[in-house]
Formats: sequence, C-alpha cells, structure tokens
Amino acid sequence: MTTTPLHLGRPEGKGLAAGTLGLWGSTVIGLASTAPAYSLVATLGWVVLAVGAQAPIAFIVAFVPMLLIAFAYRELNHAVPDCGTTFTWGTKAFGPWVGWMGGWGVAVAGMVVLANLAQIAGIYFWSLFGDGALSENAVLVTATGVAFIAAMTWVSWRGIEIGERLQNVLLAIQYVALAIFVVAAFWQFATGTAPHPTPFDWQWLNPFAFTEWSGFIEAVLLALFIYWGWDTCLALNEETKDPTRIPGRAALLTTVILLFTYVAVTIAAMMYAGVGEDGVGLGNEAHADDFFLAIKDGLLGPFGWVLVVAVLISAVSSTQTTILPTARGTLAMGVYRALPARFKRVHPQYRTPSFSTIVMGVVAIVYYVVMTLISDNILQDSILSLGLAIAFYYAITGYACVWFFRRQLLSSARNFFLQGLLPLAGALMLTYAFVQSAIDMWDVDYGYSVLLGIGGTFVVGIGSLLVGVVLMVVWFFFPRSTPFFRGESLNRETEVMVPDEDYRRSIDGGLA
Repeated sequence: MTTTPLHLGRPEGKGLAAGTLGLWGSTVIGLASTAPAYSLVATLGWVVLAVGAQAPIAFIVAFVPMLLIAFAYRELNHAVPDCGTTFTWGTKAFGPWVGWMGGWGVAVAGMVVLANLAQIAGIYFWSLFGDGALSENAVLVTATGVAFIAAMTWVSWRGIEIGERLQNVLLAIQYVALAIFVVAAFWQFATGTAPHPTPFDWQWLNPFAFTEWSGFIEAVLLALFIYWGWDTCLALNEETKDPTRIPGRAALLTTVILLFTYVAVTIAAMMYAGVGEDGVGLGNEAHADDFFLAIKDGLLGPFGWVLVVAVLISAVSSTQTTILPTARGTLAMGVYRALPARFKRVHPQYRTPSFSTIVMGVVAIVYYVVMTLISDNILQDSILSLGLAIAFYYAITGYACVWFFRRQLLSSARNFFLQGLLPLAGALMLTYAFVQSAIDMWDVDYGYSVLLGIGGTFVVGIGSLLVGVVLMVVWFFFPRSTPFFRGESLNRETEVMVPDEDYRRSIDGGLA
C-alpha cells in the first residue's frame, strides 16, 4: 500500500550550504576521505602477506566491486540526491528497517576508522621528533589523537568551504609525497641501489596466479578498506552546485584515480623492496603495519621525514572528511524521524549539521579512549573488522539501486546495465566478501584477541552491527519514530528535500 508522504516543513531542503562544491571540490574531498597515503601504510604489508606478489592484481580486483557500487551511487543520487545516501535509498527501496541499518553501517564504519586515524596521527606526529619513546607513549599518543579529532570536528562544524580549502592543501601534500616515493623507488631500482631490486613481472597482474582462495579473499577485503571513503562526495550532494550530477561523477573519478595511485605505489614498492620476509621486504611481518616507517631512511635518507609528514597529513585529513558523511547521514535520519529531532539541527550561519557533527566527534573520542584503555589489541581488531561494515552498507546500496529502478530496467540497455546488472554484481561480490570474511574472522588466530572463545575480530565486527539492531528496536518504541517506521516520513514517493535554486556563498561558510 502506498502511503502519503509526511510534509516536514522544510521543502527548501535540510538547511545545508547549497551550491558550495563543484566537481573538483567534491573529488578532492572524496580522495581525502580515503586517505591514500595512510591507507597504503595500513594495508600494503598485510595484502602482501596474504597474496605475496599478487598484491597489485588484488588491488585491481577489489576495485571492480567499488566501481560497480559507484555506478549504483551515481544512479541513485541522480534520482534521489539526498545526503542520507544509503539510509535514504535503502528506506525508499526496502523500507525503514533496512534503511536504518544501512545508515548505522555508515556510522559504525566512520566511528571505528576515526579511532585508528587518531592513533596513527598521534604516532606519526611524535615520530617527527625522532624520539621513539614519544611515539610509543600510549598516553601522549592518545591525547594527541583526541586533539586531532577535536580540531577536525571543529573544522567540519565551522563550514564546508573551509574544509574544502584545507583538503586541497592536505591532498596536494599527500600526492607530492607519494610521487616522490614512486620516483625514488624506481630510481634506486634502476641504479641498483635498492635493498632488494625486483624486476617488474607481468604475473603480478595475473588474476589466475593466486595460490590460496582464503588469502585472496582476505586481500580483497583489505583492499576494500583502502578504497572506502569515496562515497563521502555523495553524502555532500546537497551542498554541490549540481546535486544530481556532480557527486556521481566525482565518485567515479575518485575511484579511478585511487586505482592508479595504489597500483603504481605498490609496484614501485615491490620493485624497491621485493616481497621477501627479511629486512625491508614487503613480506616481513615485523613492519607489515608500518611499511613507510621501515623504509623511509633507506629510500629518502635525510628526507625520510617527508613520508612521515605525508602519512600524518593523510590521517588528519581523513579524520575531517570521515566526519562529514556520518554527520550528514545522521542529519537525514533526524529529518526523516529515524533519530531524535536534535540530529536535524543545522547551524544558522555555517549551514553545517551542528548537533550531528559534534556528536560524531564526541562519540569517536569516547570510543577511541575506551578502546585504548581496554586493550590496544581490541582496537586493532576493530580496524580489521571494518571491512564488514563497509561491505554491509555498500551491498545494501547496490541492492537498493536494483530494486528502486526495477520497473524501468528493461526500458533501455543503459538502464539494464547501469541500474541493474552492474550494481547487482557489485552487491553480490560484497555480500560474498562479507560472509566469507565473517567465517574467517571466527577463527581465534585471525586477529589480535579472543573474545567469548572466538575471534575478537568477529565479535567486534558483527557485534557492532548487532548493536545497531538493538538501538533501532529501542528507537522504535519512541513516539517520534512512529511516522518513520510506518513509512510516512520517508517512502518511495517522499519529495526529495534538496533546494532547486543556487546560493551565493561567502568564504566563511555563511550566506552571502
């Protein structure tokens, strides 16, 4: 039965800063949100441990479902350019329960990764001073990480234009540093001064050369993590100059740029250090979680600090851009009554989700501090489990695309492929990755801790999603939630709450 949309009194939109971002700004924020330098540091070594010399093709294979889901995001955004993204689209396609859990998946991923970004930022900040004792001081690193989260929360609250300008600078520094890394690695290989010069082999790009299926799946899930974040530019759709077109184009452009970045850096690293288990080899588990720190002095000598700065900036940059989509997701949930009314508050001058942004920062700080106090192992397991939340809400988006457009899939070849087949294929791939990874994470040897007699990674990953189920059921019993769960405040026919007119914006983020 079709229900009548509930008019919420804000037909001009949700109050966000409309007309602020162009294609360049959206792409920059999408790239910054993935934190390319940090993501490579956190992932490259573990991918090599999982699949050896097939690391480059693992990144390429992982790109496939990302690209397919990016098509789903683009098509859904063109039809429903709502900052709630997965929450809004999932609700319109499958109803309030699936939509709410999709929104929760976005929030969980953001909260968990912010804790790790804060820790990396703290470690690399004190590593700049060359004293290992400082970067290994848990209290000092935690306090520094908290300060970075607080600072980036303020930037996100202060205005999207300030954030965009900051990200332009931070992303440029990251890519300059990565370019220096690639050039230096190739130069030392060519001159024979690399520690383990390894000639390029086309087998590195052979998708049929994997020897273990479990290792392949593990590598792909890890690779999904380094691509994750491009959808931030979709969450900012209501703040772009063309909400129906720019975010989707920015998402596709972001994923393609990331593909070339990751494959180029991986090949350069393998030609420089090889994949051996000794020394600076990428297969050495001793520095699998911090490859740049292990090679910076040998690669760049007295300029090794360049790589440290790149990772530090990458982590800090992503801290700010990770807050953006979650705050806007919870803003949409507040507007459509899937969360308390406070979450829909928008700052009258800066036009940002004021309450949602502050809550996101506070929750991330609390989570980070609590996890650090309980056990660093559990914090690390939460990062390993992050792929579950990512695969979960990306898959929901893919399925939502197919179901939302089901009546028009056969109207043209374009619709069949871009709204049906490709998003469905991406969703199925991610569903398989989710299930297989959950099975693997059950093993007590998978991560760093054991909880309830099973792998701590499984408990943290699945447990965090189940917490969402509990919170959703609790919210169901609040009177304000009734229109949402009845399908009145948000359904397929609900009007898109995005302003049509353009806004002229001032530098400080207020209305001109």
